[in-house]
This record gives sequence, structure tokens and C-alpha cells, in this order.
Amino acid sequence: MMREKQKKFGSLRRLLNYLGRYKAVLIISLVFTVIVTAVQVFTPVVLGRILNHLQIAFRDNVPVDLQLILRIVMLLIGMYLVLALADIVKERTLVYLSQRLVKDLRSEVSVKIKKVPLKYFDHQSTGDLISRMTNDIDKMGHNIQISVSQMFASLMLVIGILMMMVTISWILSLAFLLTVPLSFFATRFITSRSRHFFQEKSRGLGQMVGFVEENFTGTDLIKAFSYEKQSDEDFGQINDHLYEVSWRASFMSGVLLPVMTFIGNLAYVTIAIIGSILVISGSILIGDVLAFLQYSQNIRRPIEVIAEMANQLQETLASAERVFQFLDAPEEVENYQNQLVAPIDTIVFDQVNFAYERDKPVIKNLNLHVKRNETVAIVGHTGAGKSTIINLLMRFYDVSAGQILINDTDIRHVSRENLRAFFGMVLQDTWLIQGTIFENIRYGNLKASKEAVIEAAKQAHAHHFISSLPDGYETLINEEGNNLSQGQRQLITIARAFVSDPDILILDEATSSVDTRTERMIQSAMSNLMDGRTNFVIAHRLSTIVDADVILVMDKGHIVEQGSHDELLKQNGAYAELYQSQFID
Repeated sequence: MMREKQKKFGSLRRLLNYLGRYKAVLIISLVFTVIVTAVQVFTPVVLGRILNHLQIAFRDNVPVDLQLILRIVMLLIGMYLVLALADIVKERTLVYLSQRLVKDLRSEVSVKIKKVPLKYFDHQSTGDLISRMTNDIDKMGHNIQISVSQMFASLMLVIGILMMMVTISWILSLAFLLTVPLSFFATRFITSRSRHFFQEKSRGLGQMVGFVEENFTGTDLIKAFSYEKQSDEDFGQINDHLYEVSWRASFMSGVLLPVMTFIGNLAYVTIAIIGSILVISGSILIGDVLAFLQYSQNIRRPIEVIAEMANQLQETLASAERVFQFLDAPEEVENYQNQLVAPIDTIVFDQVNFAYERDKPVIKNLNLHVKRNETVAIVGHTGAGKSTIINLLMRFYDVSAGQILINDTDIRHVSRENLRAFFGMVLQDTWLIQGTIFENIRYGNLKASKEAVIEAAKQAHAHHFISSLPDGYETLINEEGNNLSQGQRQLITIARAFVSDPDILILDEATSSVDTRTERMIQSAMSNLMDGRTNFVIAHRLSTIVDADVILVMDKGHIVEQGSHDELLKQNGAYAELYQSQFID
């Protein structure tokens, strides 16, 4: 409970600091809120003056002053006009404030995503992160737009009305104040129980978004493996849980209004009875009682608003906590004193050890020396550590022990941006942006000309199929890229590597998704691309790496064999076994 309170107040304090960035807008909003509140406080008194004048005129049998009544009516009209204009300005500034907050938070989350290390995403649901960036931030903006002015205005209105009530009659004020503790305890009791459900609701929404995103992208696999029934059951469990916590959160939020209405009606009846007795006794005028009754009704709404805002504050803090939790995630540390410059002459793995999880080593005592323009092929069974070498080389992860040296410089002492500028990659899993084919190829080098993009596509043997499309290079690739075949998508990523013109080329199962004929064309193009570069090739198809300068055979994080294709075949070891298993026929 203590930790929960600390987290809640920490999130609230941080949210207030964010709002402090927009002091000018906030001050304007609060100034016009004061104007709105002042008008609402004084209009019942002005209206009561008309009734008081009529009561005195009839009681003392004197003429009614119509000019006085007309002046009061004109004053009321003016006050209501001021009220309307001030309310418009207040709401406009609040909309600006909330939307700026949403915009800035989204920008911070977007920047943060690029700074968080990859290992953070290994333990996070993509759908949950999307939910934090969309649902939670939107909820914060919406609730702040509603609550900032309403909370402040309601507090001011309550104070102002109470002051006016006391000036009218302390006896009626005392009768009204006896019902205030009921409102306080009812609000505290309900809001203390609603926070937990709002937190669960936010987590449930994140889980739902993650499940839906996963199922939409994997629809073909769900159908292929007849997983529809199990998928429906899983969805049902998530949906039922979300329904349960949403229902409880909404119920706890909704039950507050009827409770406050009951307490308000109780106060109204009490004031009406006591006020009637005071009028009969001549202690108070009927206009003052009417004004007091109007105040008792007017004060109900701000008290209800404060209660509602207290509930909304719980929801806002639950969402803020999730957003701030991501913004506080550890970032990639940049501690560089050196800078790499071309040409890249040597790449050395010196006693490299690495584990994704503690006590579960993936790479153990890896030593490797790669010279300029060498092609290094890495083969081995699944889980042997082939892709991990690339992850370490690109600093997607840092080594647990040992060091990786490029031109005798530890890559941990070089900025990631500087390091990665020397690399080009083609991965097994194709990744395309939602845009044209031209934009996807030029992604490898945003300064590339149209001619350079077309030349890269020709070298990757992608120009022919691109030209045959109705819109050619301007063909739009949809979000999943499923309007192209897997092989075509791979060819585009290979063309992207061509246009980037890297010093070091990484090919991770680059031809695994294309047919044999296309693979041969790509191999021919790759020979030209690899010329004059240092290359790392990960491959299951051993036919693609027979010309490599050095072939590393990995097993459980160790290099068990090393040499050229012919040398390894002569050893008749692990590599020969792999090769024969593929070409036994």
C-alpha cells in the first residue's frame, strides 16, 4: 500500500511538472475559469434582488420599480454573455493544452523507442507498448482536458458559494454543512476502491491490443494449423477479464453520482424546511431563501464534479504510470571516445562471451580475426550462436566479457551511429516500410538518386519484376508487404543493401526465401557486391558459401571448425556432415 501511494503521488507530481511546461496557456485558462466562477457565484444574488424587491413592494404596499427590475435584468443578461464568452475561451485553451500534452508525450515515447536497447523489447509485448502510446496517452489528454479547469473551477465555486451562503444565513449554512462530511466520506470510500480497477483496465487493454495485433498478423498460420478454436478461447479469457475490470471500474465511477445526488437532495429538503420556518418568523426574506436554495443546488454540481474528477484522476494516474514506466526504461549507454574511419582493415573477436540471460551463455570464449575484403561464412545448427555474432558486431547487444575490435578500437568506445554507418544488412526476415518500392530501396541511402536506385534494383535482379508492375517503382507496398511475394520482398531488401554501398556487408540467410533460379541470379550479383568489402554470411544453404575465404562452423557458442570449403571437407568433420546431409543425392 505504501509503495502504491508513493507511485501514485510520484506520477501525479510528474504529470503536474508536464503541465508546468504550458504555464502561459494554463494561466489564461485559470483566469477565465475565475471569471466563469465569479459570474456563477453572483448571478443567484442578483436574481434574488428582484424577488426581494417584489416581496418588499407587496408587503409595504408601495409601487414596483420597473426601471430597477429592468436594470437588474440587463445586468443578468450581460453577466450571462460574459459567462458564455469566458467559457468558450477557457475550453479552447484547455483543448490546446491537452492536445499539446498528448503530442509531446507521443514524441517523447517515439524518441524513447529508438534509445531503448533491444533486450528491453525481448520481455515486452508489442501490443502493450502500442497501447501505452495510443490508449494511455489519449486517456491522459482527454481526462486532463476535462479535469484541469473543472477541478479548479469547482473548488473555487464551492468556496465562493459557501461564502455567499454564510452572508445570507448562518443557520441555513450550518444546516447545509452538516451534509458535507457525508459527501467527503462517500467520495473517499469509492475512489479508494476504483484505482485498482482502472490499473487493471489499462493493463487489460494492453493485453488485448497485443493479442489482436498478433492474431491479425498471423491469420494465415492460425487457419493453417486449425487454431481458430483455441484462439477464440484465448481471446475469450482476455475479453472476459477486460470486461470484468472495465465493468467494475465503470460501476465504481458511476455509483458516485447517484450517491452524491441523494446527499444533495437531502440537503435541499433540509434547507427548504428550515428556510420556510425562518421566512414565517420574519428572520429572512423569501428572495434570500430562493437564492440560498439555488446556491444549494448550484453547489451540488461542483461537489459532484470534484468527486467525478477524483475518480478520473485515478484513471489518469493509472495511464500516466504506464507511460512514465516506459519513459523511465533504461537507455543504451553511449560512452565513446573514438571514431571509426574508412578503410576497415581488421575485425577481431577477442575472448568474447555473451548471454541473453544470466547463467545461460550463448557465446563462450569466441576468438576470430577477419582481414579486410575477406568473406566469412558462419554455419551451424539452429541455436549455435550464428546470428548472435552479428548482433554483437552491430552492437544490438554488448558483449558480457571480452571485446570486439575494429581497426584495433573497441566498438564499445565508438558511437553506435558511427559504427553502423559502415554496415549493410540483408536479413532472413524481410522488413519493408509502408510506402513505394522506390522509397523502400532508397531507405538504405536517403541521398541516393533515382538512377542509383534503379541500378541497385538491376544488380539485385529486382528491376524486371518491378518494371512489370502497373506503377513500377511507385507501386505502394502495404503495411505487411503482402501485395508482393516473399521472394520479391527479399529482392527489394537486397537492392536496399546495394544502394547503401557499405564497407561491411552482413547477409543473414539472405537467399533463404527465393527459388533456386533466383538464388543463382542473386549469387552472381552478390559476387559483385562483395568485391572490395568485408563480408559476413550466415547460411543454411551451404551451396551459397562454397567460395567464402573462411567458413566458421559453430556449435553451442564455440567455433568447432574453421577453414575454406575444400579444407573443411577434407577434415571430414562437422562441416562435411552438414554438407553431405544437403547434397547426399
